[in-house]
Amino acid sequence: MSSESWIVIPARYQARRFPGKPLALLHGRPMVAWVLKACWAVRQAREVVVATDDQRIAEAVRGCGGRVEMTAGHHHSGSERLAEIACRYPEVKWFVNVQGDEPGIDPHLIDRVITLLEERDNPDLIVSAATSLQNPDDYRSPHVVKVVVDLSGKALYFSRAPIPFYQAETSAVRTWHESYLQARQHLGIYGYSGSFLRNLSRQQPGVLAAAENLEQLNWLENGYSIEILECNSPWSGIDTPEELERFAAKWPELPSNIKWTPHE
Repeated sequence: MSSESWIVIPARYQARRFPGKPLALLHGRPMVAWVLKACWAVRQAREVVVATDDQRIAEAVRGCGGRVEMTAGHHHSGSERLAEIACRYPEVKWFVNVQGDEPGIDPHLIDRVITLLEERDNPDLIVSAATSLQNPDDYRSPHVVKVVVDLSGKALYFSRAPIPFYQAETSAVRTWHESYLQARQHLGIYGYSGSFLRNLSRQQPGVLAAAENLEQLNWLENGYSIEILECNSPWSGIDTPEELERFAAKWPELPSNIKWTPHE
């Protein structure tokens, strides 16, 4: 395993649309436990940590064998929470932020993020990921973040609005079908350097980031590039209780005899 990369799962209790989300049960286990399970399967990470300011989340994580780092309660984003960890552990070179509402995250995707960070060895590099939208409703949903990229795979813009907008040319049906199939859904994963995180507080607040309530737009507004890894994931982040219910209905429960221990 690499000695340079940590996975950190930021988890807070007071989510506006879904309070207590990390502890919401999915097939009998807290959502954050499933995210931990996926991260423990990543081969290249030296450590997997849950960063939280809530004792209830900390107890649930420790109960399934996970490591917890308690953080301040004033952070406005997951990356701010990671920045506190990066300052606490300056010897860690790379961090991967796996958001706590992504129980279906693919461990191989996390490995790809770490590989790219280490191969490029650029402290200003930010890596994230996107997949195709799963249905037309997601294209218009403000809870599903869309991303458009340039020809080299770098993010141009993220939005809760339906982007790109396709102007009608022939038939409304054809245009609608093309638009949601070609749009990309952003996944809740970021890879960046410890030095980037330690300098996060020095960035100027972005107007677009505030308008969309998307932290990644702040990095684009400050001149950073975000490289988007394409993947084919049938699972997306969970933002509301209704989304959790739909996710649970189509997500297969793992066998009950699986051991919930780190790096099993």
